[in-house]
Amino acid sequence: MPTVDIDPDELRELTGHDEKGDEELTEDLFGLGLEFEGRTEEGTFELEFAPDRLDRLSVEGVARSLRYQYGDARGIHVPSPNSPDWTIAVDESVPDERPYVTGAVIRDVELDEDGLDSLIQLQEKLHATMGRKRAKGAIGIHDLTMLKGSPATEGNPTIEYVGLEPDEDRFVPLDSDAEMTPAEVLETHQTGQTYADLVSDYERYPAIYDDLGLFSFPPVINGRRTEVSTDSRDLFVEMTGTDQWTIDKMCNIVCYALAARGATIEEVRVDYADREIVRPDFSTKTKTVAHDRIETILGIGLDPDEVIDLAERSGLEAEREENDDGDLVYEVTIPPYRVDVLHPLDVIDDLGRAYGFNDLEPRYPDVGTVGGRHERSRLERATREQLVGLGFEDLLNFHMISEGENYDRLDISPGEDVYGAGEPATIKEPYSEDFTMLRTWVMPSLLMVLERNTHRAYPQNLAEIGFAAEVNESENTGVAEGRRVGAVLAHHDAGYEDAKARLQALARNFDVDLETPPTDHPTFISGRTAAVVIDGDEVGVIGEIHPKVLVEHDLEVPVSAFEFDLAALQ
Repeated sequence: MPTVDIDPDELRELTGHDEKGDEELTEDLFGLGLEFEGRTEEGTFELEFAPDRLDRLSVEGVARSLRYQYGDARGIHVPSPNSPDWTIAVDESVPDERPYVTGAVIRDVELDEDGLDSLIQLQEKLHATMGRKRAKGAIGIHDLTMLKGSPATEGNPTIEYVGLEPDEDRFVPLDSDAEMTPAEVLETHQTGQTYADLVSDYERYPAIYDDLGLFSFPPVINGRRTEVSTDSRDLFVEMTGTDQWTIDKMCNIVCYALAARGATIEEVRVDYADREIVRPDFSTKTKTVAHDRIETILGIGLDPDEVIDLAERSGLEAEREENDDGDLVYEVTIPPYRVDVLHPLDVIDDLGRAYGFNDLEPRYPDVGTVGGRHERSRLERATREQLVGLGFEDLLNFHMISEGENYDRLDISPGEDVYGAGEPATIKEPYSEDFTMLRTWVMPSLLMVLERNTHRAYPQNLAEIGFAAEVNESENTGVAEGRRVGAVLAHHDAGYEDAKARLQALARNFDVDLETPPTDHPTFISGRTAAVVIDGDEVGVIGEIHPKVLVEHDLEVPVSAFEFDLAALQ
C-alpha cells in the first residue's frame, strides 16, 4: 500500500487543532482509513493509505479531511479561479503517444521548506500512482516569474507544447550545470536514465517552450531556469499525458493542495488544433443514492437530516428527492478533487466513516443458520493438505498482475491456444502498472516468488491453489473465473519425472484417472512437456520450464512444474 510522510506539527497547524496530541491525532487519522506505520528519521508520521484517496497524498489533503471530520468544514468548497491570462498552444508536431496537456497558474502561494517538501512529495506520489510512474501523466511545476510567454493572438502570453528531434535543441536540466539535448539527458542524466524508457521509442520527444526557449522535457525532467524554491510566489503548473481525464484530475488535486496554503488559482487556456479548453476543470458530478440502501448497508436507521449532515461532514453535499417510485433518494454532489467516487457505495462508505464505524453496534442477523464449509472450500483444503504432504510449501499470491509478468516473461501471447494464455480481464483505470489485469494462470506468480528468493537455499518446492480468470463471452459476466492448482520444483536436478511423480500421487489420492500425452507449450521445453488430462478432459500442463523463461527470471537451477484446474479433482 502507498505511504505518505506527514509532519504532525504542520498537520495540527493546518487543521487549527494545536491541542491534539500525537496519540489522539493518530486515532483520528485511523478513523479516516490512514494507518500509522511509525515515524521517519525526521520524526514525521509515516501513514499508509488506501490508494483510491489520492487527494490525501499531501499534508494539505489530510488536513482537509480532518477538518471535515472535526466538523470545522462542511459541504463542498470549489475555488473560483481567475480568468486565464496564459495559453498553452499544442502544436501538430506533438508525439501521438502523448497528445494531451493541461495546466493552471498559481498566484501568491506561501512556500516555506515544509510547504515545498509537501508539494514535491505530492508530485512524486501522484506520479507513482495515478500517473503510473509518469507513463500516463507527468507533472511539471515552474516558477512563473522565470517564464516569458510569446504574445498570443488574443493578447495572452503563450507557451508551446511541441515535438522536437532528440538533438534539435539544448537546455539546462534540473540537478545539472551543463546544457544538454534531450537525447543527452536520457543518456547521461540520472533522472533521464530512470525515465528514458517512457520516450526512447518516440520519433519526436515532447517539449515545452516559452519565448526564451526550451524549459521542460516531459515526462522526464524540467529545466533549471524555472526551478521552484521557497522564494517562488507565482507558479505555472503543466501536466502532459496519454489521457485528458487523468491529467485534469491530477491537476485538480495539486490546485486544491496549493489553495489550502492561501494561493489563488488562475485558469489556463489550452489550444488544440480542433478545439479550445480552459483548465483547471473544477466541475462537480453527482451520484443518486437511495435512503433505504444507506440504512441497509450501514445497518442503522437515519433520518434525512442526519444523512445530509453526514454528507456535509464528508466533504460532499446532498439534496433529498423522490424518485419515480416515490422512494426517498439523495442527489449527492462530488467535489472536483475526488477521483475515487465511482458508485453509490463509495458515497455510503463516506457516510459510514463520518458516522463512525466504531460507533456502529454489532447485532445478530434476523435469521438463524448453521455455518459450514463450502464444497469448493473443502476441495481446496484437501488438495492443499495433499500438496503439503508431497513436500510443497503452500503460497498465497496476489490475483492481479501485469501483462508483462503474465504473458511476455513466460513467452506466451494473449489468446494463444495454450494453457494459461486466455484473453485478459484488464483494469480500465489501473493505479499501478504492476497490477493491470487478473492473472490467467498461477504459474507467473510462482516463478516470481522463485525469482525473489534466489538468495535462499534449494530445493524450493512451491505450490498454490489460486484464483485465475480470462475473458469468455459465453459467461454471464463475460469473464470465466476458476481456481488453479500450480506447483514448481526448483533444485539442481529438477526434471519432468519429479513433477509427474507428485502429480500422479495427487491424482491417486483423489481417485481420478490421469493421463499425460505429449504437447507443446512455449513456457516449457519441447519434448519435456505434456498435457494434464484428468478423467478424459484436458485441464492443464506439466513439464520442465524453458531455459529462456528461467533466464528471464534470473533462475540458475532447473525448474519443473505443473498446473491444472482444481475442479478436475471433484
